[in-house]
Amino acid sequence: MFPYLSLILWLPALGALALLATPREQHQTARSIALAVSLLTFVISLALPLRFNAADPSMQFVEQVAWIPQWGISYHLGLDGLSLWLVVLTTFLIPIALFATWNSIHAQVRYFQILMLLLETAMIGVFIALDTILFYLFWEFTLIPMAFMIGIWGSGNRIYAARKFFLYTFAGSVLMLMGIIGLSFLHRDATGAELTSFSLTQIMGDIRTGAFALEFGMEQLLFGLFFIAFAIKVPMWPFHTWLPDAHVQAPTAGSVILAGVLLKLGTYGLIRFNLSLFPNASEWAAPAIGILAVIGIIYGAWIAFAQTDMKKLVAYSSVSHMGFIVLGIFALNEIGITGAVLQMVNHGLSTGALFLIVGYIYERRHTREMSEFGGLWTVMPIYGGLALVMVLSSVGLPGLNGFIGEFAIMQGAFISPALGWGYVAVSVIGVVLAAVYLLRMYRETFMGEVNKPENAELKDLSGGEIGMMVALLVPIVVIGLFPTLFFAPMQASISEVAQAFRSVVAEGQ
Repeated sequence: MFPYLSLILWLPALGALALLATPREQHQTARSIALAVSLLTFVISLALPLRFNAADPSMQFVEQVAWIPQWGISYHLGLDGLSLWLVVLTTFLIPIALFATWNSIHAQVRYFQILMLLLETAMIGVFIALDTILFYLFWEFTLIPMAFMIGIWGSGNRIYAARKFFLYTFAGSVLMLMGIIGLSFLHRDATGAELTSFSLTQIMGDIRTGAFALEFGMEQLLFGLFFIAFAIKVPMWPFHTWLPDAHVQAPTAGSVILAGVLLKLGTYGLIRFNLSLFPNASEWAAPAIGILAVIGIIYGAWIAFAQTDMKKLVAYSSVSHMGFIVLGIFALNEIGITGAVLQMVNHGLSTGALFLIVGYIYERRHTREMSEFGGLWTVMPIYGGLALVMVLSSVGLPGLNGFIGEFAIMQGAFISPALGWGYVAVSVIGVVLAAVYLLRMYRETFMGEVNKPENAELKDLSGGEIGMMVALLVPIVVIGLFPTLFFAPMQASISEVAQAFRSVVAEGQ
């Protein structure tokens, strides 16, 4: 079989190596190479959904080569319905983020492009790695490019934001590494294998067949180690405090990728590891995690409403929206998990677009305060129209992508024995508040009269900026109108996860 996954995984890294050979002062050449490599990666990644067998719940496009056989570590890649759209989302957003920096990054341009391409390789690696050590290496490597991007090309208090981002996520990663090592050694001892296995699929398979079972206390401990690492990355309340600082100080491209993809590493990990490897502990912890998710939904929305800085408002909105995704995951049923996976993609598109919207006006006025604007639709009608669609997408307007994901999540939570109608009733308040703070932002910046003379001379979006917004608009509309196209490939894999979860829990009882 053609090694699609390895090609998609390592092509951006090869592009980064090619950029090292580019003269430092040739900024346009560096930008062009990085954009071309990222576009080529996206085009190749389109072969994944085209060649994906939606009826097959197992891993597809599998590649496995012994890497460190003495320790049972292998180069093991694979893709299923859970990770398919997340890989495509990553390859789709990277060229948009690179193009967004075309005229805004002027210092050390070549190094910025290198870090973006290396970050793409690391994020894709997290979604397709089937060896837990390989997963950990890619997971850990995502910290480095993003921390440098915030610390070097960010604004204001960027060093503090970069340090906080790194320390928070690194602390969680150490706990996850302890969990990976402990799980693998326990698996070896329980199955009588000669070597420790770090194969995620093997450990998962042995749990589902009953060949490997953890004592409940140990399962709770390991669940907690993985959960804290993923909860920090999501970020869930109360582990969220690094996110607003990182978003506000990061360059626009960094915010797009941080919101669009990096946060999804945490929610992906909750499904792939916590639900699949620790089903009994997941059922035990679901009500408490549901409470944390609902608190995050309300808290993020409430704090977003209080913001006057548009970028900080969008950052806090991510805390609220990611809370919905966690709620869907710990509904512990197919409907909730399916809605959560789709909403990961939806949030990446909608919030990435909102950060671009804020970035465009910041480049023109060098301020993000809502009080500095007013009547922008009169001066920039194309910008105003596209911004309205993206706001409505994030609000969850029927016919756009955000609606169907939130609907499935709340339906899954409503019928979940672990959660129920009370969780849904409170989370609906978050939906209402999202409409309040996002439409308030839009009203204050776009509606009314032009209240400042410097705003009257603003230029509308350029052709390239319109192209980026239209590129995001297409999947937003398609998902909203034809969600089955996106639900179908993930259905078999998520059904298998949910059925295996129910089977193991039933046996444990």
